[in-house]
Amino acid sequence: MGQYDFTTRPNRLNQFTYKWQASENDPDLLQLWVADMDFFPVPTIKEAIINYGQEHIFGYNYAKDSLYQSVIYWEKKEHGYAISKEDIAFIDGVVPAISVAIQAFTQKGDAVLINSPVYYPFARTVRLNDRKLVENSLLIRNGHFEIDFEQLEKDIEDNEVKLYIFCSPHNPGGRVWSKEELQKIGDLCAKHGVILISDEIHQDLALFGNTHHSFNTVDERFKDFAIILSSATKTFNIAGTKNSFAIIQNPQLRDAFKRVQLANNQHEVPTLGMITTETAFTYGKPWLEELKSVIEENITYVVDYLRENTNIKVMKPEGTYLIWLDFSAYGIQQPQLNEKLQKEARVVLNDGEHFGEEGKTFARLNVAAPLETIKEATMRIADTFGKIN
Repeated sequence: MGQYDFTTRPNRLNQFTYKWQASENDPDLLQLWVADMDFFPVPTIKEAIINYGQEHIFGYNYAKDSLYQSVIYWEKKEHGYAISKEDIAFIDGVVPAISVAIQAFTQKGDAVLINSPVYYPFARTVRLNDRKLVENSLLIRNGHFEIDFEQLEKDIEDNEVKLYIFCSPHNPGGRVWSKEELQKIGDLCAKHGVILISDEIHQDLALFGNTHHSFNTVDERFKDFAIILSSATKTFNIAGTKNSFAIIQNPQLRDAFKRVQLANNQHEVPTLGMITTETAFTYGKPWLEELKSVIEENITYVVDYLRENTNIKVMKPEGTYLIWLDFSAYGIQQPQLNEKLQKEARVVLNDGEHFGEEGKTFARLNVAAPLETIKEATMRIADTFGKIN
């Protein structure tokens, strides 16, 4: 028995919770889609918010030096990444930071590359900023996603790519990229003058003995053209408090990023986000260690149960709490797949096609919930689809 409660599912109905909104009039419908967790928060984070509410006036606040130091300490201790206060730019979210980077480092019509399938705001943000979207398809090999480096270089050259938005660890596939793969990516960016944005929001959720390598720790040269985006929000389930950070070690890139941030009036973050981030990075490690054990148990259960009882191809993640499920054996694809999951299995997963054309027969399942919830959802999926002889 651990120190924290990961077995009780919090009641999230009628609390204007985005993830569970559709269940407010249909409580039997299980929500396993949006990437937040159905676990109680770190107690010290809750206490910090209560203390703020009791002791403070809700006016404008500045980022304390101790907030910067908490990020610096966390990056060094957890990921071996030595940074300074000057390298950090706080912003209310990783996706807003991607928008700022696109606007700061490219012009309308410039080519921006992503690996597909990938977290769907990447493509949306490129398109809405009137840039040319280049989708480099990932390959499924050895049970996980891999990069076709020959095709990647071809895509960069043929389209004169200016910016590469990279997801590390990968969402939705849960891939924790190796140092060798990151080195190859960085070498290509250096060769072709590409600025790289590395979305590392899931950096703390490497599992099953895998190690996350922050992009700029792989090669000193990468600091000249890479921007690291991360946050405490996914790790500690505090997304609603809104705070993320960009690590930009090239002064020219940092100045350009901050200029666009200011032009968009995105240079301020909510006080709650500053409080929760500092508290999480200062006191949250024991909770995180327990959480990772729970997530590993949940993933193992889902992988084993679905492989034994269905023909769903399950991509076991190396990190994150997300599982990429392939239903192609059943001759069904989106949007009919999601309709079947919701109406017959009574579970809500993410539509795989939202992550890219490659996801037509896929759905993404979020296992960050008590094991009993995961067991119920997995059984419903298996009972609905079954085993094809």
